[in-house]
Amino acid sequence: MPEMLSPTSLIMGLGLGEKITLITDGRFSGASRGACIGHVSPEAFEGGPIALINNGDEIEVDLNKGTLNVLLSEQEIELRRKNWTLPEHKKHDAKGALKQYRNYTLPANKGAGFES
Repeated sequence: MPEMLSPTSLIMGLGLGEKITLITDGRFSGASRGACIGHVSPEAFEGGPIALINNGDEIEVDLNKGTLNVLLSEQEIELRRKNWTLPEHKKHDAKGALKQYRNYTLPANKGAGFES
């Protein structure tokens, strides 16, 4: 999970902190400011719903219910799911410790531990 301090710093530095909510499957260290929702899982790399969101999509955030909903029809979501593939730049073959990590680490929504 990438750390999101740089994107949140950029948003705040550009004076957009009151206009933009950062929603990510990344993590926050505690130094980030502004409207931030992180650790969304399953992650995009795993084909989670966050992978289906495109620039310009509207997302409803309900803090009282603890929900995020992309405002798309079920048909559009299914079409995107059917056509989704892992981006080419993410398909590279890992080597060494990174390969072991990728092969045996569970996604965040399954505890981010190791498979036995």
